[in-house]
Amino acid sequence: MAENPDISATPEHFQLTRSYTVIYDGHCRICTRISVLLKKWDRRDEIQVVPSQLPGVRAAFPSIPAADYDESLQMIGPGMKRWQGATAIEELLTILPRGILIGWIFGLPWVRTLADRFYRWFARNRYKLGCGDHCTVRPHADS
Repeated sequence: MAENPDISATPEHFQLTRSYTVIYDGHCRICTRISVLLKKWDRRDEIQVVPSQLPGVRAAFPSIPAADYDESLQMIGPGMKRWQGATAIEELLTILPRGILIGWIFGLPWVRTLADRFYRWFARNRYKLGCGDHCTVRPHADS
């Protein structure tokens, strides 16, 4: 496995290294591509972006139900405040320097509701939308 400067982990231990931690589905090719974009946009080095499958990540956040990792993006901030799904994306846009370019849209009427519905649809269908053959079998099925 290649060394990743955004994480500090051993198989038994995951450490928080930034103000915010974004946890995504590492089995989803689309989610992984988006994680790369997040890292590029994070010019202030505030966000730690890790797959939910990284050993120790789930144990580091015991208050998050296991099903939530499978259902949506998780973001943990200062004071262990948590956002998930479309709400996490909205919060990310307030943190990232480039986020202001599109984050304002959440202030428009109905956008939060539509974003949440779209996010839930995308999350349910992400393996069909571009993840590849290995995603036809849902990950975590044997855990």
